[in-house]
Amino acid sequence: MRLVIQIPCLNEAETLGKTLGVLPREVPGFSEVLWLVVDDGSTDDTARIARDHGADAVVSLTQNKGLAVAFASGLDAALRMGADVIVNTDGDNQYDAADIAKLTEPIVAGRADLVIGSRDIRNHPEFSPLKKRLQRLGSWTVRQASATDVADVTSGFRAYSREAALAANVVSRFTYTLETVIQAGKSDLAVTDVPVRVNPTTRPSRLFKSKRQYVRRAAGTIVRVYAMHEPLRVFAVPAALFAAVGVFLFARFGWFLVTSDGSGHVQSLIIGAVSLLVAMQLVMLGVLADLLRANRVIAERTLRRVRTIELDVGTLLNERQAAERRRFENVSGEGTDH
Repeated sequence: MRLVIQIPCLNEAETLGKTLGVLPREVPGFSEVLWLVVDDGSTDDTARIARDHGADAVVSLTQNKGLAVAFASGLDAALRMGADVIVNTDGDNQYDAADIAKLTEPIVAGRADLVIGSRDIRNHPEFSPLKKRLQRLGSWTVRQASATDVADVTSGFRAYSREAALAANVVSRFTYTLETVIQAGKSDLAVTDVPVRVNPTTRPSRLFKSKRQYVRRAAGTIVRVYAMHEPLRVFAVPAALFAAVGVFLFARFGWFLVTSDGSGHVQSLIIGAVSLLVAMQLVMLGVLADLLRANRVIAERTLRRVRTIELDVGTLLNERQAAERRRFENVSGEGTDH
């Protein structure tokens, strides 16, 4: 079993050395632990610091492409490194590295595919009361959308099994945390969480400039990802509302038509007809979106198989190249002896 600990970084030269300094090289259940740093177009010495402090691999993106892209690039690189389990953590040493063993234990035991390290939000000393409420509200919303029971969905401290990493498809450029939880919950992956500890904050978050911006972008991500997985339900709700309005207005017009001559109430008939027409269009859009969802599921399964084949072929090629090198070295050695 090989564990790869990946760290997406953007200008983390000041804190990355400390983060790498406390990462473990031995974790129960694994024969090998490797460190991977993803440099998301940093303008400082992040890549050099990573190499100087023992990173086994450094993936450098040509420019800043966002946390979600860096995370996905790290998953691909970790899989190519032969990872059986991938742990993602932050470059600012936010999470206690001693809890990595706790994070990977459910995967090693075969109980989970994705494990999220949940912080104690309610008693977090550095979170304001407003942020605590927003965190709990956001986590509750994602739990409803993903049908999971994760206490802290925004935590970046998480572990992926090989199958979970192969199945991960990050579309958003903003953040991967919410999207991957909903995606995993709507698929055949087992998702759980474990309590983890955190270290004192070393710098403010770079993901968003204000709480209002974070709430707006996070809400947009939740709605978009949920619509990808449950499009018929998303369109059915407004369709039912428009249909209810249309039926009510038609009934109102019918009432006045029966009790009087109905004059002066043609507006109800017109608006009711428009509402029913909109409801029918929403239902049709929902059916089309559901058909597209079925195609997307097939495409995701195909992509997972393609990734698996690519990794297997890469492993075979590496083994063949290693065998050729050994044979060449043996032949060269025999020639030298003669």
